[in-house]
Amino acid sequence: MEQSSSEITAKFKASLVKGENLLDLTGGMGIDLAYMSKGFNNAFYAEQNSELLKVTQHNYQVLNIENIQFVEGNSETWLKANETKFSWIYLDPHRRDDTGNKVVKLQDCEPNILEIKNLIFERTDNVLLKVSPMLDIDLAILELKNVSNVYIIAVENEVKEILFQLQKDYHAEANITAINFLKQGDVSEAKGTTKHVFTFQKSEEKMAIIGLSSPQQFLYEPNAAILKSGAFRMVAQQFGLQKIAPHSHLYTSEKLVNDFQGRTFQIKAVCKLDKKEIAKHITANKANITIRNFPLTVKQIREKLKLNEGGDDYLFATTDAQNQKIVIVCSR
Repeated sequence: MEQSSSEITAKFKASLVKGENLLDLTGGMGIDLAYMSKGFNNAFYAEQNSELLKVTQHNYQVLNIENIQFVEGNSETWLKANETKFSWIYLDPHRRDDTGNKVVKLQDCEPNILEIKNLIFERTDNVLLKVSPMLDIDLAILELKNVSNVYIIAVENEVKEILFQLQKDYHAEANITAINFLKQGDVSEAKGTTKHVFTFQKSEEKMAIIGLSSPQQFLYEPNAAILKSGAFRMVAQQFGLQKIAPHSHLYTSEKLVNDFQGRTFQIKAVCKLDKKEIAKHITANKANITIRNFPLTVKQIREKLKLNEGGDDYLFATTDAQNQKIVIVCSR
């Protein structure tokens, strides 16, 4: 259950795939396949846990999902014996080791996509792979090869999963897309947007020209999907912002950028980590604290400043371009 997709992420996967037939090599609770199968004439659910397969089979009957064929047993063995060509193969490898501990690396998951990729490409030209949100994206692209697209999916600013789209004969640079599904009632949703989408390539990130600046009138923190994607320079270039420091990943501007993909704040003051100085700019002796490239933890800062959590004030503890430790006091 822990590794199962949510409805919102399952629907997103369904928007990426369609064709004649689909194979889910790692069926599990069957949530992804329930949505993805709508874009196919036939779909195959493979699962070696017979009890889990029966549960999912029952659920599909209740939901009137009728175009699914069930394959019980080792999916790799079945794939070797079956010569059917599939429009897409989907897999979400098991991310627990034999002792129940979480694993992240591709080679530690079951099945190991790096070992069976050639077999999979004998049966399809298109693969959709779901991996841990903790996975190193750059390393995975190098290991997997044939990666045409990477999708970092966040829901309400929390990264939930990463998807790799592999194409059999694809050898060009991967497109990386950071998607954040917004919380109901967010400002952007009021304008008719339910998600933020930011797409780039690593070569663009390396070539992006940005400037550095001390904090100006406004402060910007990219959403979690963009931060995970590594678009630290591209986000500044696209929205016309300046970085506070090369490694701090906070941005600033003199004029407000309304369509920024993340949190936006108005800066009230820039202080040292000093209780008396900061107290002049906050109310009710409480604040929300975030650290970006700062040596202390949020807990340590809260104890040092003797502040309670919450309220309308926000403190960003960071390091500026002159390597000075600063606290930026803001309001939303």
